[in-house]
Parts: sequence; C-alpha cells; structure tokens
Amino acid sequence: MKRRDILKGITLLPLTGVAGALVPSSSVFAGSRSKKRDLFNELGVTPVINAGVTMTFLSGSLMMPEVLDAINSTAHDFANMYDLQDKVGAKIAEMLQCEGAMVTSGAACALLLGTAACITGTDQAKIKMIPNLPVRPEVIMQKGHRYLFDQAITTTGANIIEVETPEEMEAAFNPNTVMALFFNAGDKTTIPHEDFVSICKKHQIPCFIDAAADVPPVENLFKFQKMGFDLVTFSGGKMIRGPQSAGLLFGRKDLIEAAKLNHSPHEAPIGRPMKVNKEEMFGMYAALKSYLERDHKKEWDDWLDRISKIKSMVEKISGVTGETHVDPGPANAFPSLHLSWDEQKVKISPKDVQEALRSGSPSIVTNLAGAQDKRMLSVGVVLLKPEQVKIVGRRVEEILKKAV
Repeated sequence: MKRRDILKGITLLPLTGVAGALVPSSSVFAGSRSKKRDLFNELGVTPVINAGVTMTFLSGSLMMPEVLDAINSTAHDFANMYDLQDKVGAKIAEMLQCEGAMVTSGAACALLLGTAACITGTDQAKIKMIPNLPVRPEVIMQKGHRYLFDQAITTTGANIIEVETPEEMEAAFNPNTVMALFFNAGDKTTIPHEDFVSICKKHQIPCFIDAAADVPPVENLFKFQKMGFDLVTFSGGKMIRGPQSAGLLFGRKDLIEAAKLNHSPHEAPIGRPMKVNKEEMFGMYAALKSYLERDHKKEWDDWLDRISKIKSMVEKISGVTGETHVDPGPANAFPSLHLSWDEQKVKISPKDVQEALRSGSPSIVTNLAGAQDKRMLSVGVVLLKPEQVKIVGRRVEEILKKAV
C-alpha cells in the first residue's frame, strides 16, 4: 500500500478518544510556557509600526485574537490534512455562498493552483506531467492587466496571450486555451468584468479573477462569483487578518477539487512546495468567520476617529494641514490621513519625514502620496493597534516641530 493511501485512510479521532491519545502530555509542552521570550530582541529584529498599507514585506497585517486562539488551540494535535482541507473548505464555501473553497498559501499560490486545475482537471497523467506538457496551455489576459504576480500563471507551463479588445479576446480562443484571468486591480481595463465573463462563458472556458487585496468592502467577497467568475482568490493575510501566508481560492466545485489534486498533501504535484499547515487552515477559517461577522460600519468609524486624533495633534503646527483620503480601490480601499505643509514654514520634505519615522524608535512605516511636485505624507491607520495611534501622532508632531 502506498504511503498516501495510508494517510488518506486515517480518520480524525475525537479529541476525547482512545485513552486520550490526542491529548498532549503536559510535560511535553510545559517548558514552552515557563518563560516568555522576546524573540524580536533575541534575533535582533526591529518591531515595526505599520502606518501604511498591507504589504507582504511588512508581514501583511496582524492576526485577530480569535485567529491566534484558533492556531494555539489546534497546534498540539495531529490531523488528517485531506480531511481537514475538505472540512474547512466546505465551511468556507458555506460562508461565501459558493460551490467549493480551499485554503492556499496566499493568493499567489491560489493563482497557480487555479490555473493548474484548469489545465489538468482530475487527469492524473497531466497532474504528474505539469508544467512539462507536450503542448503549452494558453491563458488569456488583458494587456493592461499584466503584472508581477502573473508569473504564478506561467509557472504552470502556461503561455499568456495578451488581448486589448473584446474582438481580440474572441479571436484568441483556440483548442489550447484553458483559462482567462482578470486582474481586478489592473490599471488599464479595456474589457469590463461583465463582458469578460460573457465571452468566457460563450467559449466554455473558466474565468478567474484575482482580487487579492480587494476587501474592504466585505461585499467584494460575494460580488465576483455573482458576476459569473468560475474562480476567485483573496489574500487571507491582508484585511481579512488571517495568517499572513494563507489565501482563499473558491468557486466552481469541480475546479476546486482539481486544484486540491495539484496541492499538498498529495506527494508530488506542482503545488506540493506550497503546503499549508493545519494551524493556518484553522486560522483562516476563524479569520473569515470573524471578518464576516464584524461590524464594518463601526470599524470604518473607528478608522475615521483615528485619523481625527492624529490630525488634531499635527495641525497644531502652523502651516500643517491634514485631510482624510479614501483610496478608490479596488485594492486598499480604506481611509488614510494625507498630511501636507508649507515647506517655507516647516522646513522638511515629506520624504525626509518618512525616513525619520522609519529610522526612529519606534520604527514607523508610512507612505508618500500625490504627484512628484506635490508630495504628501500618507499616514495609514487601519493596521495600527489602538495604543499606537497616539504614538504615531506624537512622532509625526515631534519631527515636524523640530523643522519649524
């Protein structure tokens, strides 16, 4: 019997089962609770206050307490990963009102797995052969939607075919076409969502939308599948505030099942190096549940209140003005504070303030906004812990005061 057959045959025992077999020995884990370690200090890593946006290089966002609880409460028992992915996926699909879902290692992994699913289906020979199929599959994309992450598509061995008009898209379909990808935050959309979906449906080819950073608003989690997209991906580690390395892939059940066959814990498919551990699966489930149940209006009002507090602190300095800016999206569509000042009165540039914040203690990361000749300091508030709001306001105020 093959190892994977043995693994797939294992069922999840109840936690109270057979002589407490799944109950961890207190002696095994006691040492880890004896003393709290400061690992940032131990490794010489500087903690950062993120007064910017959800960027992967800044470790995305901070997990909600209920996500940490889900991770910690499941870390001390084993689970059959086939069963867990199925059960978590079913619950996520229920929450998102779609046919199927799975947890991936980020949205980039979802792009690869979704593409692989469209290429292989459940064909084990193709799953084993990908990305070295004898004929390269083709994925249609709008030219204005090409972006860094479409390398996840070509990693499967697929070739990207660029189109600019509905007519070009119609002409691009051929026997090698396996999928069409829509980048929701693309700068130059020449084929709107509805037309894109309609053309794909006409040719009976799956359409996939990458909306990785496109919540809020929460409605976006449902919007694109209602439009008719067959596959949808969102990052789990951004504003949903799940594990940084987790993502969501959901949509048509047959494609989700094919994506699972291309992923861990299967032993050798293309997605095996992108495995998701059990804690991330539980954590992603808890994060999505928390996000859907959240009072989003209250959260938005809290963000505006944070902006008001920082604004009132820095506007005490003559020549400094702040304004609430809501990014139109679709990515990072939330409010931030844009600060500008008369550099004849406050003799420092926004870029120098940004650098002073970054290199100070605590280290605070902000962004710059506006045209090159009208730079502003963009202070993000959505990723701050409550106690960090005054810290950020005070540091900006100190730096600007010194420049008066």
